[in-house]
Amino acid sequence: MADKKEAQNKQLVLDAFETLFNKRDYATAERFWSSAYVQHSAHIAPGREGLFELVKAAPSTLHYENQLTVAEGDYVFLHGRFSGLGLPAPWVVVDIVRVEDGVLAEHWDVIQDEATRDQSKSGKPMFGNSFPA
Repeated sequence: MADKKEAQNKQLVLDAFETLFNKRDYATAERFWSSAYVQHSAHIAPGREGLFELVKAAPSTLHYENQLTVAEGDYVFLHGRFSGLGLPAPWVVVDIVRVEDGVLAEHWDVIQDEATRDQSKSGKPMFGNSFPA
């Protein structure tokens, strides 16, 4: 039973990110995010409105791609990349989302600039199997 709920939560969060960040379909995205959404990110203003305004203000080239999704109870952890932000490097992010009553209720994140091959002391890419171009 828990495995089914966790799988549903993973798909919900992935669909929500695709809808907001890649499709920029704000009307549909409202159905994914709680009206009482709690935002813990230092980069985003409070609530669902703060998140939506951030995306609206981002360049049209903004793109999210997911590498890994893990669920534990009501929490979903995403390891992903945000590119096209108009910054010197894409962001590699771990997003932690709490799901409640079938919507995204709360969010935390850890953000790093993606390292190039020359910057990587480990010699390994931070995201996927290759370094950014």
